[in-house]
Amino acid sequence: MTTAWQDAATVDRMLDEGQTWAVVGLSGDPSRTAYSIARLLQERGKRIVPVHPVFAEPGAPEVLGEQGYATLADIPFPVDVVDVFRRSDAAGEFADQAVAIGAGGVWLQLGVVDEDAFRRTTEAGVPTVMDTCPAIEWRKRGR
Repeated sequence: MTTAWQDAATVDRMLDEGQTWAVVGLSGDPSRTAYSIARLLQERGKRIVPVHPVFAEPGAPEVLGEQGYATLADIPFPVDVVDVFRRSDAAGEFADQAVAIGAGGVWLQLGVVDEDAFRRTTEAGVPTVMDTCPAIEWRKRGR
């Protein structure tokens, strides 16, 4: 059974049409899931934008060839999808920030569920997916 927050049309639209993905929690540590998923997004032709407090430091290195930003609000160009790699109790803050920057969608990663944030973002007109991963969804599609 599919829940409202894993609506197939919304998932497909984000995967097919979302070109610029801000990856919240991507610090550049290759042992973290955020890193491997960001790399997969790049392999699928997406532009990734690392978002992590580490990028507030002067001279912070690029991640996967991309400049990082300390916050979503610091990104100086439009974002299609905000992909959140944070615990459920912290995810809502980033969903709200995604709405504030005019992101095209919010993707809360596998294991991340915040029903209040889902309600707020969808009521604000920002499609949201929760508790799944682009890798899983591409695999379901046979890609």
